[in-house]
Amino acid sequence: MDLRFTPEESAFRADVRTFMRDKLPPAIRAKMIEGRHLAKDDIVAWQRILNAKGWAVPHWPTQWGGTGWGPVELYLFRDEMQQAPAPEPLPFGAYMVGPVIIAFGNETQKKRFLPRIANLDDWWCQGFSEPGAGSDLASLKTSARRVGGHYIVNGQKTWTTLAQYADWIFCLVRTEPAAKKQEGISFLLIDMKTQGITVRPIQTIDGGHEVNEVFFDDVRVPAENLIGQENRGWDYAKFLLGNERSSIARVGISKARIRRLKELAALEHAGGKPLIADERFRAKIAAVEVELKALEMTQLRVVAAAADAAERGRNGNAKPDPASSILKIKGSEIQQTITELLLEVVGPYALPDQVPHDESERWNEPPIGPDWAGPLAPDYFNARKISIYGGSNEIQKNIIAKAILGL
Repeated sequence: MDLRFTPEESAFRADVRTFMRDKLPPAIRAKMIEGRHLAKDDIVAWQRILNAKGWAVPHWPTQWGGTGWGPVELYLFRDEMQQAPAPEPLPFGAYMVGPVIIAFGNETQKKRFLPRIANLDDWWCQGFSEPGAGSDLASLKTSARRVGGHYIVNGQKTWTTLAQYADWIFCLVRTEPAAKKQEGISFLLIDMKTQGITVRPIQTIDGGHEVNEVFFDDVRVPAENLIGQENRGWDYAKFLLGNERSSIARVGISKARIRRLKELAALEHAGGKPLIADERFRAKIAAVEVELKALEMTQLRVVAAAADAAERGRNGNAKPDPASSILKIKGSEIQQTITELLLEVVGPYALPDQVPHDESERWNEPPIGPDWAGPLAPDYFNARKISIYGGSNEIQKNIIAKAILGL
């Protein structure tokens, strides 16, 4: 298996890098580098810049706005976008529900939703986890009862990221209570403006409002919003989660954060010489760089296998690749390790409440320490969830044991 890039692929990478350099608004780039939270308008603006170029959903079929790129070009594009660093298109639309609609939706649903997802005219959120159904997602209890031309939905979802902005939510609901757990679940698209939906914020340990609870009280959902077949939602969810886990690896993001780590560690602080001068700290950086290179090689092998399958006319997306679980585990662990090293750099200035989470607010007290120190502790706390969402790392190890090792 040859993991080297061809001259044409290297030229493609250079073109993408130039576009990211020239078209990404400087204010958004600065927020990304500094680890500050993006506003909704930032995410919308950048995705529409990408969509105008034809790059918002490059992995989709060309009929629905895709580029026709192969697996290698898709990998290079995403790697350069993460290293820029630039925001990725809203994942709940572009990488989650969009591919599900393409694979399992009907033509009416595709025409209705896909162009609006690509241009971020509709903001989507994910309604999977529940208070008693997180890693054991098949235990979900939110019900959908068919009455004429509608489903009546009752229940609760939790940890719903950015639901406060959402126009639509895609939900797993139980449509056959008597069936086995995985066999009685359906996949519904629900308009967030429908009567009976309540969104309640959850304040996270970093002080932010990123996740929410969503309550459904006799919510009427048109039956035409059912994806695929009733009671087949678990199959569609596995397809979606396979895509999500692959994206959690975020090799490009980790590369960018290591560059930031080295930059900050080279600064002289009031307490003495730069931390980068400490041999033990340099060894920690080297160790995480070795782990990241191994992860990158694993991802490239997955990309190469997908490219080979495409050349041979096989559909590499027919089933989720169990290797996505490996990428998810190591990618999340590396991202968490980098945030720990950044905290070590910031030292005593790592106070999670020294600057407002919402930049529109200003406190009377001046910030403690340098401006760049403010976001690092909140970022550390926020990164604790990476090894949990998309299926906890413990669950991924079970998948590897069964699907790869045959245990």
